[in-house]
Amino acid sequence: MLIVLAGTIPRNILFAANLRVGASIPWAVPATAIYLFFFWRYLHGDPPFIDATAAERRAQLRANRLSLRVWCWSLLSGGLGIVALVLALRVANRFVLLPQQTLPPELALLPRITVMSLLLMAAPVAGIVEEAAFRGYMQGPIEERYGLLVAILVTGTMFAVAHLDFTPILWPYYVAVAAIYGSVTYLTKSILPAIVLHTAGNLYSNFDLWLHGHAEWQASSSTPPPGDASIATTPALAFAIVIVIIAMLWAYARLACAARGPSR
Repeated sequence: MLIVLAGTIPRNILFAANLRVGASIPWAVPATAIYLFFFWRYLHGDPPFIDATAAERRAQLRANRLSLRVWCWSLLSGGLGIVALVLALRVANRFVLLPQQTLPPELALLPRITVMSLLLMAAPVAGIVEEAAFRGYMQGPIEERYGLLVAILVTGTMFAVAHLDFTPILWPYYVAVAAIYGSVTYLTKSILPAIVLHTAGNLYSNFDLWLHGHAEWQASSSTPPPGDASIATTPALAFAIVIVIIAMLWAYARLACAARGPSR
């Protein structure tokens, strides 16, 4: 959790300053990128941060290189997991009203290029910092001692706590996200695919919020309220979810085979 704070608070400060001073130019983007570069090098135990704990930090981070084959199966399985989750949220919104999330109205008064640049930069920052913290430093030790299931439940819960929009009804959503990224990390012993998947997921959610004014878990204006007669369309969504989940499980199985290597 300290890693999350150390990685996100400087970004938040820079973004807030950019929106108040020199808002016509997204100067916080390169400043944040420089900070993120050195932040990653510290977590990975690279120069100029080589000391007595550098090797341990590198091992806990689990940013291990992977073959192209493992990369492909990792992104396919995780990507299918994200698609299944998005479809499941569409079904959930037919039964319960999930919490609302909207963009601050003052952003509409700021230069579009600056807001879009900050949204773009926010995605890799969250992907790198949160995967390093949750799937690297947090999941690894819990996974080794108590197994993958407990590690996913713990990291999913703490992942929810780290987001200020957390409410109990969103707990399954965050645990599902942790299961998607955590399983890929568990099978590959590397957080690198999870970083790419997390960044892509954040790009989707950020621009969904920017374009439509609501979070990815939030019902759109075209979605009928819970209990509406048009809920009959839910079986079609449920069927689509089943198909995607079957494809996802097949992809995860192929990933497990690829990660074990040709000798297995």
